[in-house]
This record gives sequence, structure tokens and C-alpha cells, in this order.
Amino acid sequence: MSSLSIIVATDSKLGIGIDNKLPWHLSEDLAHFKRTTTGHAIIMGRKTFESIGRALPNRRNIVVTRNHDWHHAGVETATSLDAARALLNDDLAYIIGGAEIYQQSLDLANELVVTEIQQEFACDAFFPAIDPLLWKETGRETHYSEASHLHFAFVTYKKI
Repeated sequence: MSSLSIIVATDSKLGIGIDNKLPWHLSEDLAHFKRTTTGHAIIMGRKTFESIGRALPNRRNIVVTRNHDWHHAGVETATSLDAARALLNDDLAYIIGGAEIYQQSLDLANELVVTEIQQEFACDAFFPAIDPLLWKETGRETHYSEASHLHFAFVTYKKI
């Protein structure tokens, strides 16, 4: 079975979005996301895909949707997270959201790649709490964005 990693950006209260959009613009995080996921499969829910609006280039895009009739160019579909995992080879795949897919995949993943934004935003979608008994922080790079005026960190966690 393939290796699953979750990649997510959160605010200081684990918020990840509002009205199916990111509540911040952090170009450094978008570049980090692109660097990290390029060349790998990405798995996302339909709402996340629709918020992006297109298949992301140089990645195998897999969308989880309960709607059997939903299709989009450049995208493979699966009716569940397990069905999406069954499409994978032994390669690394990234779970990229949204909240429901993150919740379903947390027990299945062996790595978390989290951009922790040190500010609270108005959010209506949240990432599950990261249990320190299950996850160990293995890397942290702190940064400040001059353009966005945000302090943030790229943090890696490995499952214990």
C-alpha cells in the first residue's frame, strides 16, 4: 500500500478555510505546497477540487466524491477514501483536504506536513487536533512573510 502524507495550512486555532476558500494569502505556503506535492498523487474532496477549479499540473489528481456522475478533465474519481487509496501504486500520496477528508485520513497517514500560521482567522472548517501521543514533531522551519505580514512555520510530524 502507498504511503500517505497529509499536507495542510492551519491558523493558530487549526482553522483551514471559510466558505470553501483559504482565509489568507501566503505565497510562501503555496510555493511550499507546489514543491512538496509535484510529482506525487494528491487526494482531495470534491469541494476542495472545486475551490481550486482545475486539476493541478504535474500531479495525479484524485477526487473523492459520492456523486458517481461527477467527472472533470485530468482527474480520477473515487467514491471513498479507501477507493482512492486502492487507485494508488506504492508511491507517496498527499491528502490535500478538505476537513472531512483530513478527518478520515488522519489515522491512515504516517506524516503530517503542516504550515502553522501564527494568527487566528475567521474559519468555518478546521483540521483535527494533532495528538502528541500519536505524532512527533520531527522538523520545524520558522518564517515571516513580508508580503502577507504573517509569521508561520513549516512543521513535519511523523506518526509514533
